[in-house]
Amino acid sequence: MEYQVLQDEIKAAMKARDNHRRDILRQVHTECKAIEVNERRDVTEADVDAMLKRVIKQTKETLDGSIKAGNNQERTDALTAQVAILEGYLPKQVEGEELVTLIDAVLADTGAATKKDMGRVMGELTKRTGGNFDKAAAAKELGSKLS
Repeated sequence: MEYQVLQDEIKAAMKARDNHRRDILRQVHTECKAIEVNERRDVTEADVDAMLKRVIKQTKETLDGSIKAGNNQERTDALTAQVAILEGYLPKQVEGEELVTLIDAVLADTGAATKKDMGRVMGELTKRTGGNFDKAAAAKELGSKLS
């Protein structure tokens, strides 16, 4: 997601009086603003995606802790909704048949044949997809294809 799109989404949530979505997006915006201030550079689309993933990870950890602690259901539902909203802004993940096809192409391009090459293949998959692929499924598929 582009930085300007994030700002536009915050404005749209404000106009729609969707306070929950607005607050969640502001959290991501604050993280991105820190990049501008601390690193003195413009925020890129990759930065916004990284911040979305980071906030999702933090929220999921909080959600897991909330479930284990047996906190009230209202908080658990709010955290679950927050994760769903944030995941809606991430780029589509490569999975299923599309992932298998991409793995085959990477294997052909890199000439990987053994399990020792798995890290190199995963790295190339990360480059080609921007990290937006099902890593567990990719590792399982690679494990079956490499000797």
